[in-house]
Amino acid sequence: METYLGAPTLFCLFQYFFFFKRCSLSMEPQNHTHFSEFFLLSLSDDPDLQPLLFVLFLSMYLVAVLGNLLIILAVSADSHLHTPMYFFLSNLSLADISISTTTVPKMLVNLRTHSKSITYAGCLTQVIFFPLFACLESLLLTVMAYDRLVAICHPLHYLVIMNPRLCSLLVLVSLSISLLDSQLHYLMMLQLTFCADVEIPHFFCELSQLLKFACSDISINIILMYFIGAILAGIPLSGILYSYTRILSSILRVSSSGGRYKAFSTCGSHLSVVCLFFGTAVGVYLSSALSHSSSKGAVASVMYTVVTPMLNPFIYSLRNRDMKGALRKFVRRSFFPL
Repeated sequence: METYLGAPTLFCLFQYFFFFKRCSLSMEPQNHTHFSEFFLLSLSDDPDLQPLLFVLFLSMYLVAVLGNLLIILAVSADSHLHTPMYFFLSNLSLADISISTTTVPKMLVNLRTHSKSITYAGCLTQVIFFPLFACLESLLLTVMAYDRLVAICHPLHYLVIMNPRLCSLLVLVSLSISLLDSQLHYLMMLQLTFCADVEIPHFFCELSQLLKFACSDISINIILMYFIGAILAGIPLSGILYSYTRILSSILRVSSSGGRYKAFSTCGSHLSVVCLFFGTAVGVYLSSALSHSSSKGAVASVMYTVVTPMLNPFIYSLRNRDMKGALRKFVRRSFFPL
């Protein structure tokens, strides 16, 4: 079962690195804007709140990174967790770390230095990587729903169907689709020209916010952005709903209440994370569409960029006996070897 772990996760890291290097090399010559920096208005202009916000977001960021890193290390170290479900979970934790790291450190630097500026290259980096990791998380949650479908509906054939080759392929396909989505956002950004001071009412560079400050024609950009968003949000949500419809139907056919509880408990953590991630993401876009308030959208975005990655490790560790045991063994071996 060792082949479930290691190679795909390392492959993801190398892909992220080379993709970043390629994009950073192409940022300079293709910069069509008249400005070298933008301004992020953050969450509050009140100087008295800046230290409090800095401490709050630094704490949440550290909890998110350390919690997800612990899950990755515990899954890698415990041979009992070298299964498809935990293989996908370790990749989900990597995506969670990446989502927070794309947005939060720059916000912390600005809060600490009382600055609002971000370079064009830095803004473009966030436009590239935030959709990459958000899309990857969405697709991984869909893959995990399929994994739970096979485990509950076809338990006798589970290890045959969810073999290491298929698991690795599912992660690589998810990463490839996410890279394609990120590249499209990058190309859309390069077509924009900005001929006025750009003050983004957000704590990170989001393409939908940047489009409001473009002085070039953005009609194609808007159509393409919503078309891509509808596909990459609609298909995963449809896949998850289909999987859980089949799962619920299978559970209801179980005669004993104990059997039904045991079957449903195997996907309880995943369902909680799905509701948290998609619920907050949909809530952000619905609130921004109904209220037309960019500041409210920025505050709501904190939920799926910071809060959700922070809570995911707690959801999986508190609701999962195997994960709690693996974490205890990993901490005991790492910090108390004697």
